[in-house]
Amino acid sequence: MSLLRIYPENDPEQYQEFTSFEVIAKRLKDASLKFEHWTADRELSTNASQEEILAAYHAPVKTLMKEYGFVTADVISVHSGMPNHPELRQKFINEHTHSEDEARFFVDGCGIFYIHTKELVYAALCERGDFIDVPARTRHWFDMGPKPFLKVIRTFKTPEGWIGDFTGSDIASRFPRFETIFPHPA
Repeated sequence: MSLLRIYPENDPEQYQEFTSFEVIAKRLKDASLKFEHWTADRELSTNASQEEILAAYHAPVKTLMKEYGFVTADVISVHSGMPNHPELRQKFINEHTHSEDEARFFVDGCGIFYIHTKELVYAALCERGDFIDVPARTRHWFDMGPKPFLKVIRTFKTPEGWIGDFTGSDIASRFPRFETIFPHPA
């Protein structure tokens, strides 16, 4: 189930919540983000390699890369059995931007993108089959939760495209974390 919460940027206690995919896609489109549901039907092992995941989703990734002009793709695959998962969670949990679009296809698991734009914070739970494109220079952060499980295909125009430019704002620390919004991931 996809989920979207929209908060005023100065009040993390107040929000509107949406669970209809069509409404979520429309609300995110109004914020200049693309949100789509793609087919993610390949069975992958917990420890599937980057090569196996990219091969399993070769056709949609090739289409995505052509449409956006991306030249490279990789995979972020995290699960709670990995000893470094707490460090990986901390890597992008503070507000940052990227020099290019952050296009992500969730082929398994889930995580929450928080997008800070137009005096609002959009908390978009992305799950298996969800595709999200956060435009370049859009302030955002990402939370995979304390017991992460996700496999996400990331695409870039340059190899440095994934590097975050942190804003220095503490806004992310004021908003509910993954485990508060989505306490029992499937």
